[in-house]
Amino acid sequence: MRPIRQFATWQPTRHLLPLRARPLPRLPRLPHLRHLAGSTSRAARTMATERVAAGREGEASAGEAAEVAEAAAAETEGTISRIRRAVLGLTTRRRDLADKREQVQNTRNAKRQKVIDDDGGGNSYMSIGFTKEEIAAEERRPKRKVAVLIGYAGTGYHGIQINHKERTIEGDIFAAFVAIGAIAKANADDPKKSSLVRCARTDKGVHAAGNVLSLKLIVEDEDLVEKLNIHLPEQIRVWAIQRTNNGFSCYQACDSRWYEYLMPSYALLPPKPQSFLGKKLRDAAKDKGVYEEYQDRLDDVKTFWDEVEKNDILPILEKMDPEIRAEVVRIISDNADKELSDETAEPAKTDCKAGAEDVAMKGVELEPVEAEAEPSAAPPTTEAAPDAEPAAKVERELTPVELAVREVKAAYIAAKRRYRVTPTRLQKLQQAMDLYLGTHNFHNYTVLKSAKDPSAQRHIKSFQVDTKPIHMGDTEWLSIKIHGQSFMMHQIRKMIAMAVMVVRCGAPFNLISESYESRRISIPKAPGLGLMLERPMFTEFNKKAVTLGRDPIDFAKFEDKIQEFKDQHIYRRMFEVEEKENSFHLFFNQVDNFRTDYFLWATAGGLEASHQRSDRTGERIPKALQAELGDDADGVAEEAN
Repeated sequence: MRPIRQFATWQPTRHLLPLRARPLPRLPRLPHLRHLAGSTSRAARTMATERVAAGREGEASAGEAAEVAEAAAAETEGTISRIRRAVLGLTTRRRDLADKREQVQNTRNAKRQKVIDDDGGGNSYMSIGFTKEEIAAEERRPKRKVAVLIGYAGTGYHGIQINHKERTIEGDIFAAFVAIGAIAKANADDPKKSSLVRCARTDKGVHAAGNVLSLKLIVEDEDLVEKLNIHLPEQIRVWAIQRTNNGFSCYQACDSRWYEYLMPSYALLPPKPQSFLGKKLRDAAKDKGVYEEYQDRLDDVKTFWDEVEKNDILPILEKMDPEIRAEVVRIISDNADKELSDETAEPAKTDCKAGAEDVAMKGVELEPVEAEAEPSAAPPTTEAAPDAEPAAKVERELTPVELAVREVKAAYIAAKRRYRVTPTRLQKLQQAMDLYLGTHNFHNYTVLKSAKDPSAQRHIKSFQVDTKPIHMGDTEWLSIKIHGQSFMMHQIRKMIAMAVMVVRCGAPFNLISESYESRRISIPKAPGLGLMLERPMFTEFNKKAVTLGRDPIDFAKFEDKIQEFKDQHIYRRMFEVEEKENSFHLFFNQVDNFRTDYFLWATAGGLEASHQRSDRTGERIPKALQAELGDDADGVAEEAN
């Protein structure tokens, strides 16, 4: 054994110096290769140290040490080669990825241009083009993620969601952003470049007192909201533009939504006794031995139609010539007993609102709306101005019988509008709506969903009717507020229709609970005219907003402005369209006279007496069941929040 003194002064042998002196390879600064570089360096150092120690102990000969050194050097060179190949491969993959992205973008641009050329005649509501010179001349400014709080009356618009072919709320707002420079010209050809997302989708004719868009905007201008509203029509208002974190999405951050539904109180009147449904209700109650219970549930309205016949209709008939009176009674009776089916054409329309009694469910033709100050960059449009008077129609002279029929129908409608709801009726409506609270299987309140589909489970937080009706002209209106986490297609309008049908038909309330079970039943959609998105809620995001240094998204700060806007632009439009089109009158008239077993669940026969819908997605729906605004969603697209 060597003396300790000699061991302390020992120097490395000559043949090991090259290995000790060899510099370690310099590795590229790639984050995902750092672990490889570190492990290679540590391996080289460890190997050298072990072999030096072996030489110190005399366990390896000089030849063996040389072989070990050469093996270590070869291994190091191999590692470096592998790293080089990895770097080259990474570069190739990046280049291939860039090429693929360019191909995808080119394909997307080609498809978009095809839609513009084929369907829009070269014009688009979501692609505003500028020349390369205009884009190059524009100063580049930073974009920031924001939440845009808006309200709008949907009359004349094809919903909120921007598209190439139709006039939409987002289309006008997007054009206004471009016009004031909040969206750069380079990004004006595609809203996706600005990450445009809406919180809730509203459909044709549906209003919103509060909704939210999230996107990236140039927000350097302090007067951005004021300038934006100048470029928008009065029926679209921007309440605020608030900075958010970069990852904010108004759709994902929204945790619930409030809706309001307005309807005339006469919707709670029972079907006329001579209507198809009126007869079935009476006959089924007698057959089941529950006629007295059925009458008790109608309580304060069970004599309404008898009084109308006696006080309003009979005096009109008595003053007619006997021949005309007989013909008028026959026509009204035939119309009341008219069968509506897929093969039945819509009855002839009359030119006055009172004569719309027997028109099948149809689309309410809403007048197009034109912006007061259209942005210069917006695509041209051929639509008429919002308040433009329609062209005068040339009416033929009506016969005495036709005039008499019109007078009788007008008397029926006037009598319905004079109706004033009682506290008893409102209490029954609230009892029915209370059964929606909580989490239930709403597969019967949407389309193309089976009872086994988990997404049919939805949670309703509040469903409340205001006990103070709104009086507008001759009609009394009821306001119903709905608060839920998310809604499916048609869900709100079907829930309204079901609750109203139960009350007006004197049906037991447990029908609503039974509708959550597996049996498929047909529930009509109440008119979309009365639907309004009140506001989305961002409870969880607002809790985090303080820590992020951002303002919470709260519409309460603009309550006065929103209420004024609702009174002037939303409620007024609802009332005017109803006065002109009689949307609710037509809807319930068609339900009452639809001669099938679709709605016989409202009778004493219950669900077993009604048609059972098929789970097949291709099931044909009769024309008379099509709601007046088409097959669109209730304010929002189908969601799974």
